[in-house]
Amino acid sequence: MSAADNLQATQQQQPLDLQSSTPVENVCVDQKAVDKLTEGFLSHYLPDLQNSKRALQELTQNQLILLDTLDQEVTKFRECNGLLDLNSLFTEAKVYQNKLVNIRKEMIMLHEKTTKLKKRALKLQQQKQKEQLEKEQQRERELERERQLIAKPAKKT
Repeated sequence: MSAADNLQATQQQQPLDLQSSTPVENVCVDQKAVDKLTEGFLSHYLPDLQNSKRALQELTQNQLILLDTLDQEVTKFRECNGLLDLNSLFTEAKVYQNKLVNIRKEMIMLHEKTTKLKKRALKLQQQKQKEQLEKEQQRERELERERQLIAKPAKKT
């Protein structure tokens, strides 16, 4: 009789407690049968369990590698967003620089116009002063002429 048959015969002879699934009475089992059953159980399931353990370790390692890669990608995306922000700042700075160049050109143009207007105003002022001086001189000549035309009393001798 084999060890498995012995165990089966022993279990059939004793009733089981359904709640705890242990025999109600102590069971006498041959140690050789237990050893062989254990050895058979282990030889049947141990290779699959070891393969599963290796597969789980490999999966865990791959997961760690993926997490590290994902972290690097997230860092790259953050840097890209930072570069995009930096690019927008440079674009904005270029726009403002162009505005400043245009303002500078306009200021130079306005300065040239005001310089021309000042020269013209000075010329007009000088011309007006010249005209006033000429008028004044003309009036003085006319007064002098009138004085000369006015009859002078004869001198008594």
